[in-house]
Amino acid sequence: MAKRDYYEVLGVSKNSSNNDIKRAYRRMAMKYHPDKNPDDKEAENKFKECAEAYEVLSDPEKRQRYDRFGHEGLRGIGMRDYTHMRWQDIGSIFEDIFGYDEFFSGIFGTRSSRARRAGPTRGYDLETTVELTLNDIAKGTEKTIEFTRQDMCPECSGSGSARGTAPTQCSTCGGTGQVARGGGFFQMVSTCPQCRGSGQVVTNPCKKCKGTGKVPKKRIVNIKIPHGVHEGQGIRVANEGEPGRNSGPRGDLYCYVRVKPHEFLQRNGNDLIATVPISFTQAALGTTIDVPSLDGTRGLKIPTGTQYGSVLRIKGQGLPDMRTGRTGDQLVQITIETPAKLNAKQQELLREFAKTENKTVSPQSKRFFEKLKKYFGNNR
Repeated sequence: MAKRDYYEVLGVSKNSSNNDIKRAYRRMAMKYHPDKNPDDKEAENKFKECAEAYEVLSDPEKRQRYDRFGHEGLRGIGMRDYTHMRWQDIGSIFEDIFGYDEFFSGIFGTRSSRARRAGPTRGYDLETTVELTLNDIAKGTEKTIEFTRQDMCPECSGSGSARGTAPTQCSTCGGTGQVARGGGFFQMVSTCPQCRGSGQVVTNPCKKCKGTGKVPKKRIVNIKIPHGVHEGQGIRVANEGEPGRNSGPRGDLYCYVRVKPHEFLQRNGNDLIATVPISFTQAALGTTIDVPSLDGTRGLKIPTGTQYGSVLRIKGQGLPDMRTGRTGDQLVQITIETPAKLNAKQQELLREFAKTENKTVSPQSKRFFEKLKKYFGNNR
C-alpha cells in the first residue's frame, strides 16, 4: 500500500516550524498510543505511521529530501522499518535521535526503557526498496543494494568519548539512569534527562561522532531475489540493520520490492496480461499475429470470428509461484480497431458486405435488435 504524505499524517502544512511539527506529533502519538488503545491494531499502525513521519519532518536533511523528491528521496538513507518494529521501542528511538525531554516522557513513560537499558539490546531494523523487472521476477536475480546506516564510531568504538577518556557517572541520577519526582505516597520515576537512562555522561566527546557513539556509514550488500516475488513484499537481510546497544546484536534490513512497469505486460497474480489490437478483418477471418511476451514476441492464432474483448490463453507463459514453483499463463485480450479512413474501393466493398450482414453475418446483433423491438413494442 502506498505511503501517505507525512504532512498529512501529522496534520501540518509544509511551512510548519519544527515546534509546530513536534506539537502535532505529540498530539497524534498520544491519540493513537497503544496503551490508550489496547488491542486496536489500526491505532497501533497509525502510531507507527506518526513516528515515521516525525522522524523525517523533524530532521532538517531528511525533510529537505522529502520536500524535493517525496518518499523516493528517502531511499538508501537508512530509514527505520516501523512496520516490523515493536511499538514499545519507538520511544527509545527518539531518545537516541532527538534527545530525551519531558515531551517523550509524557508519551512513552519509562517501563520498557528501564528494562532495555539494563543489558544488551538488539539494534533497530532498517528498510529500503529494490526495483525489479518482470524478467527479474520470472527467473530470480541478485541485486546490489546501497544504503546508509548509523554505525559504531570507529574513533571511539561507540563510547562517545574522546580517545583515551571514558564516560563518567551521571551526577543527576547517581548512575541509576532514573530520577524520581514528588514525595510521600506518590512518586513518579522517569528516565534521567541528563544521561537518557544510561547512567553515564560523556564529558569529553569524540570529535568524529560528537559524543553520540555513532556515525553514518554507506553500506553495499548483494541480496538474492527469489523468483515469483510480489510488489510490496519484503526480503529480509539478516544482521544488516543498526548495531545493538551494550554489544547487542544488529537489527535486520528489509528490502521491499517495487516492480518496474512493463511496456506491454501487466501482472495479475501469477498470470501476465497483454492487450493486443487487431483489425476487424483479422477478427472476422482469423489470422496469426505476433504478441509480446517476456521472451520477446511469439505467434498467436486468432480464431475466425473473434469478438472484441475476447481473452486468449497461452499456457505456462506467466510468472512462477514463489512457493509451489508452478508457472501461470499469459492472457491476451483482443481489441478490434475500426479504420478511421477508407478509400473509395474499400467503401464500395463494405457497402456490399453491409447488405448481407443483417441476414447471416451478425446473428448476435440480429437477435439483440429483434429482442429490443419486441420489448418496446410490448411496453407501449
